[in-house]
Formats: sequence, structure tokens, C-alpha cells
Amino acid sequence: MSYLLHIDSSALGETSVSRQVAQSFLSDWNGKVVHRDLAAAPVPHLTAAGITARVTDPARHTDEQAAAAALQDELIEEFLGARAYLFTVPMYNLSMPSVFKAWLDQIMVFGRTFKPSPAAGRPAVLISARGGSYGPGAPNHGLDYVVPTTEAVLGHENQLGLDVATVVAEMTMAPHTPSLSDFLPIHKASMANAHDRARKLAATITTATAA
Repeated sequence: MSYLLHIDSSALGETSVSRQVAQSFLSDWNGKVVHRDLAAAPVPHLTAAGITARVTDPARHTDEQAAAAALQDELIEEFLGARAYLFTVPMYNLSMPSVFKAWLDQIMVFGRTFKPSPAAGRPAVLISARGGSYGPGAPNHGLDYVVPTTEAVLGHENQLGLDVATVVAEMTMAPHTPSLSDFLPIHKASMANAHDRARKLAATITTATAA
């Protein structure tokens, strides 16, 4: 385990808030980084060939099953080879980007990455961003289907079992939407906190994984 696996899923490139916060983490990370940009190079969605390949003798794989199994092996080996993880998963229509869900579906294989999870206990940072606010007291409270779901898949003991720390930047539409201008101070404070927390987590995890 010699690297940080960084999985990006925002479609916005350099203007992406989640990617910008991730750069603050990376600026304080000391070590090798393997970066997979799912927006630039999406992995395919899981197919019947990919599912059935998991329970079929490799000697009996069809061409489609063999190709699907090869992709899953590549992604799983990359995942299991990391000592720590950085995931940037913004909110798209109350949920995660489909490219990230596709990646999860490819690597979630019973007996290989969960139940048991060879990666259990390894540190992971989840960075998310959203245009509005979804915390207690906000009109959209309870409609966040990104962070709770992603934390469960990444961190639950019956799933990947990672030790997940979450960083969230909110009200990212405030600088661009006149009707949200009153929320600019909240946005600025959220951004500052997100960048600061990302840098601190990088320093902490670098030290912990180097021991």
C-alpha cells in the first residue's frame, strides 16, 4: 500500500468546488497519488456480463464477460493497492454523479472488496459540494442523498469499511445567483472551513499512514 487513490467525479473541471477543495488536501499530502478522473475517463456502468462474470468459471467466460472481468480486476487492484483514499463527490440532483456510482458498482464485489473488506480501517476523505444548504433548519434539510449514502457505502462495516472523514462546501451557487446573494457570507465561511479541514486531514493522515 504505497499511494493515495484520488477518485474525481465532478464534471466541471478546474471550476469544480469539490476539486478545488481536494487540491487543498493534496497540497498538504506527502506521498504518491494515483488519480482517476471519472469525468474525463468514465468507467462503464455495470452490465449483465460484469455481474455474471463474477460467478462464472473464468475458463467459461464469453468475450463480453472476460472484458468486463478484466476491467473490474483493474479497478479493484487499484482500489486495494492504496493506503488512503480521497473521493470528490459533488451533489447532482440530490444524489451522487452517475460516473461515481458506476465506479462503485464495478468495485463492489462480494468476497473481494466487502464481506470481508481487505481495506477496512484505511483512512478516506470524502469531499462534497452543493449549491444550497441541506443541514438542520434549511428548507432542503433531509434531501441530501449524497453524503449519507456515500458514507454508508464507503464506511459501513458490512460495506468497504473505510475510516471516512467528510468535508462539505455549501451554498456554492451564492456567488453566481442573485437571489442567493444574501447567503454569500455563509458560502465564504463554508469554503474557508472546507479548505482548512481538508489541509488538516491531509497532514493527519499522512502522519498516521507513514508510521
